[in-house]
Amino acid sequence: MDATIEAVRVAGTPTGPVPVVLLATPEEDDVLPIFVGFDEAVSIARGLDADGIGRPLTHDLTLDIVEELGGRVTRVVVSAVEDGTYIADLHIDSPREELVVDARPSDSLALAARTNAPIEVAEAVFEDGRRDPEEFDDLDDIREAMGG
Repeated sequence: MDATIEAVRVAGTPTGPVPVVLLATPEEDDVLPIFVGFDEAVSIARGLDADGIGRPLTHDLTLDIVEELGGRVTRVVVSAVEDGTYIADLHIDSPREELVVDARPSDSLALAARTNAPIEVAEAVFEDGRRDPEEFDDLDDIREAMGG
């Protein structure tokens, strides 16, 4: 299923803020929430904003390395969920071959946000984790939580 990053929000919990990336598909009204680390959430939001932030963060550096080696990120696939943990594949087209790299969804989405690479979600994964987007309406956008 084709997907896009609908929003990056932050849920306040008794143990502190918990960022969540909401993936949306054109075929469904529901979203797929993927809870990520705060640093990764900030990086995804910065990638979506295409902010020039000076010195490269880890995801900027990773992308720079891929591109310097002649590769490009062609797509991200959230392919499975195992024991509540999402699994993603980062597809990279290199001068030698098409590579598939096992990567955390948060890292993969941060790279997709920087490259506009297509995002796909396996239908079974979406069905397993789908939620009503209204559940997330009251959560702050990550940019507001960062004070920006």
